[in-house]
Amino acid sequence: MAELPLTLKQLQYLLAISDLNHFRKAAERCGISQPSLSVQISNLEETLGVKLVERSRSGVALTPIGREVADRARRVVEDSRSIIDFTNDAKHGLSGTIRLGTKPTLGPYLLPHVVATLHKQHKDLSLYVRENSPRELEHELTAGVHDLILAQYPVESTEHVSFELFREPLYLALASDHPLAEQAREKKALPISALKGLDMLSLNPLYHLNDQVNALCQEHGAHFLRDYEGTSLDALRLMVGMGMGAAFLPALYVHSEIKARSEIVVARIKGRRIYRTICLAWRKSAGRARAYRELGQVIRNVVERKFDDLTVPR
Repeated sequence: MAELPLTLKQLQYLLAISDLNHFRKAAERCGISQPSLSVQISNLEETLGVKLVERSRSGVALTPIGREVADRARRVVEDSRSIIDFTNDAKHGLSGTIRLGTKPTLGPYLLPHVVATLHKQHKDLSLYVRENSPRELEHELTAGVHDLILAQYPVESTEHVSFELFREPLYLALASDHPLAEQAREKKALPISALKGLDMLSLNPLYHLNDQVNALCQEHGAHFLRDYEGTSLDALRLMVGMGMGAAFLPALYVHSEIKARSEIVVARIKGRRIYRTICLAWRKSAGRARAYRELGQVIRNVVERKFDDLTVPR
């Protein structure tokens, strides 16, 4: 059989440019220098005898034929990964390197508990963790940047499989001098009617929490403050502590960061369960589904053991 004149690496480089429309960023994703990436793309164009990438002062874009080649290249690269994943899973199960994407509102507060257990039970496993915003994570999963992601259910793409991990309560956070703070300090749950008239802060629209809090505000008469959307949970907590408004904070963050003597207090809402559902998601074409489900079960076991207020599916 004759050797193919192009390589999987070249196709991966083309896909990085297709995804990012930027040579430097594509080179960084691929772990090579920008000049090397340019040379490889030029070699691919020479091999195929067509122009794939248009370069101009305004940026980089694929030519029409380049887009068609990229669509086919994505399927080839994905099928190749699936072969490697399948054989690794068959040989080793939960071992080797897994590239896990996570959002900064979840990973730092969950993964330290999980990693300790994984290190004891699966010494041949390496977990490469990378953070990004939730909506970017789903795009990067499709593009093959991650093997799987920690995400908020439901995951939008029909190309992905979701494995539910747990339901995480959202607690109402208030400044320590807020009129409702005393009830919170006494561990009394607040009625859902307490939301009426509250100024409510949230994360920016890159996070699913933004949509969730906005819907709660509309349903229960709170004022959604779009001019003060936080870029992180820490920023949100600081704005609450300064009396700029109330906010909903996830339970894992509360357990990790909110101490007894804090500038804020948190309260449960009675009469309605307010939570986010966390899942693992991977591409349907991935060949390591068994290993990913095993990883998901490890996370479930850790959560069930360490956090009484998080609910694991039965």
